[in-house]
Amino acid sequence: MGLELYLDLLSQPCRAVYIFAKKNGIPFELRPVELLKGMMFPVFLGEQVPPETLASTLAELDRCLQLLEDKFLKDQDFVAGPHISVADLVAITELMHPVSAGCQVFKSRPKLAAWRQRVEAEVGKDLFQEAHAAVMKVKDLPPADPAIKEKLKPSVQGLLQ
Repeated sequence: MGLELYLDLLSQPCRAVYIFAKKNGIPFELRPVELLKGMMFPVFLGEQVPPETLASTLAELDRCLQLLEDKFLKDQDFVAGPHISVADLVAITELMHPVSAGCQVFKSRPKLAAWRQRVEAEVGKDLFQEAHAAVMKVKDLPPADPAIKEKLKPSVQGLLQ
């Protein structure tokens, strides 16, 4: 038996590994894992994220995006230099989470948008979209079973405090 990768393509690190293996021609058998089965945080539980939590989270995201541009991309094409690396895959897959939630991460950041286009071009548009298909559809998931929601609600609420 060859390499088996147990991955949840909703997970940023899993998508990075998936892209890396595919792009480098590493043969593997994908064993899908659903790490969040039955657990989708506040909206999934039918609750709204408190406005102050959302505001502080978006402010932190903005600071992180600025840091990515200023300290890592600087005047280079990719995070670690002139060529794509695993660092770029880890960063882009992380940024696709807020994109999947409707955040316009790249809209007012031309440097970041150009980097995304370079990463997507290096990886290949089809593979990029394939790897992010699950996370981009997360809003379309059906509601969880009410019994599962009630069981997980205290744990999720604890994470949000």
